[in-house]
Amino acid sequence: MIAAALVTALSTACAVWLWTGPTIATARLTKLTSTQKKHQWQSLGKLLTRPSPARRADAWRLASIELCQALSAELSAGRTPGEALTRAITAVDFPDSEALRPIVAAARDGGDVSAALAASAPPQGGEGLRRLAACWNVSVSVGAGLAALVERVASTLRTAQAHRQDVAAQLAGPRTTARMLAVLPALGLLMAGALNMHPLDFLFGSLPGLACLVTGIALDACGLWWTNRMATQAQG
Repeated sequence: MIAAALVTALSTACAVWLWTGPTIATARLTKLTSTQKKHQWQSLGKLLTRPSPARRADAWRLASIELCQALSAELSAGRTPGEALTRAITAVDFPDSEALRPIVAAARDGGDVSAALAASAPPQGGEGLRRLAACWNVSVSVGAGLAALVERVASTLRTAQAHRQDVAAQLAGPRTTARMLAVLPALGLLMAGALNMHPLDFLFGSLPGLACLVTGIALDACGLWWTNRMATQAQG
């Protein structure tokens, strides 16, 4: 009797769910909609986590150093230049691997590798690829040893990257100081408000206050821009 009652209850529940539940078309539509929303959130997340141009350029520089080191090792192992370059590119994690497909195709098919390297180099951070393209061109034209040239390029890139990181570390203090000075006016407003001086009434309620507000914001923005410009020029 108990088993029959359980079977009857389960059958009734299934019937009610099939009668009132979503249809197959509705379920598919819901699944497609949720998948589209998931892709939209993933695209938004990629957009928000996209690195800045400076970080992207730094990533290209580091990848170029790794490429030169891997290429030098492959050439020292006795592989041909085309095969060594293909294996080295495959072993290195570049910020944009799709941009290096013409280089791989030229290396495999015997095309103009130097032109492919120069064309694939990004405007910022592509110094290593452009120097590697020059080395490849010299090696093909003059017949110089490519492994020695690549090793020199790798050493030069490592020295430049170490110098760039040293300058960035020295500029971290001035940049932090400039940001703190930019926040001080807001702290002053908070302190004045805590003392019941009503700074917002003065800034937004009178013409001299508006003039002071606009002038202060303009000077603050100019100070931040000028500090960032000097730091960028020094680091460059």
